[in-house]
Amino acid sequence: MTFDTAVPAERAYLVGLEQQGNALEAADSLEELATLVLAAGATVVGQTTQHRRTPDPNTWVGKGKAEELAIERARLGADLIVFDDELSPKQQKNLEELLGVRVIDRSAVILDIFARHARSREGQLQVELAQMEYRMPRLAGIGNELSRLGGGINTRGPGESKLESDRQVIRRRIQELKERLATVAEQRGRSRQSRAKEGLFLAALVGYTNSGKSTLLNALTGADVLVADQPFATLDPTTRRATVGDRVNVLVSDTVGFVNKLPPTLVAAFRATLEELADADLLVHVADVSHPNLHERMRVVKDTLAGLDLGARPQLLVLNKADLLRDSEGDALREALGAEFPRAILVSARTGEGIEALRQRLAEAARASWTKIRLTLPYDRGGAMIQRIRERGALRREEYSERGIDVEADVPADLAAELRAMAHP
Repeated sequence: MTFDTAVPAERAYLVGLEQQGNALEAADSLEELATLVLAAGATVVGQTTQHRRTPDPNTWVGKGKAEELAIERARLGADLIVFDDELSPKQQKNLEELLGVRVIDRSAVILDIFARHARSREGQLQVELAQMEYRMPRLAGIGNELSRLGGGINTRGPGESKLESDRQVIRRRIQELKERLATVAEQRGRSRQSRAKEGLFLAALVGYTNSGKSTLLNALTGADVLVADQPFATLDPTTRRATVGDRVNVLVSDTVGFVNKLPPTLVAAFRATLEELADADLLVHVADVSHPNLHERMRVVKDTLAGLDLGARPQLLVLNKADLLRDSEGDALREALGAEFPRAILVSARTGEGIEALRQRLAEAARASWTKIRLTLPYDRGGAMIQRIRERGALRREEYSERGIDVEADVPADLAAELRAMAHP
């Protein structure tokens, strides 16, 4: 006889807050929270939205609404209440006392998903640091939770066994994690310097989570990066080489997706990873054109980039999932978006629509910084340098004369300087 020892999924009830009459944004945010909760392994059994001017400082939704929630929770048999905004330690403690079950917020859910998806050692360290800093001020209210391992959303992660109630232990662990991540950041910096010496144009894919960045990376580069229809499937940056346009070689990097109300501790912990974006020659903003709240999600990405001091970086907007724009309504939306974003490229990473146009734009962006050269290379090193021109630029003319190899080419500025230094006067 065998027994099923699997822990049943938590039954979660979701609570949102609508402020200043923005019903569409509140509804979309709660729908997104449901997706996040499912990705974290729980089952959604119900949800509600409270209308308030400002959150209640004690219970976020107000005591009357909290009492209604307690009745609904008992009726549905929910064992977890998830709030759509970050709760203060005081709010969380008060709500748990009123509702009689565990209470968490959106930040805790996102941290849990990151803990599930962290694969690299760096990613695991970053998630653990974010969890520690998030839980530190909440130690007084969740002492019982800290003693449980893997007991539900926000109770798992690389550092769960370290989460004792002793604040000194937690503080020492946070310091240790920061030191280890600083070492990793130095290593990553050296890796970026090495890649910079390679001199290839770098385009970094950024965008809202689940907008199709990994699928687009695969379409552009022929890579086989994990693609999953769930939030935050990609945590560790992945960089691949692609040939675009007229044999122009570039690097394309896929990075972690952004989301509304991203926990500040998580942004801070992943700053070393996101520094990859600061080295990019071009940020390719990938947006899900089929999403009904497209503009709001684009704003979240814009604001997140600004918060990382990347708002002024050159950007190219790519409206992905164009295959989902069907019928006359889809045609009308294509036309409207074309008028609103005339420089954007409409693509479908899944079907290949627009991918060639995107390759051409990446090639144009890479060539825009190139330098035109005309010079004669000595025979003893000319062959190797011509190969480098082909790899990094565009060889326009190659003729052999008594003096050497006469070359006309368009190349990046650093390679142009190197070629001029060895050319015949």
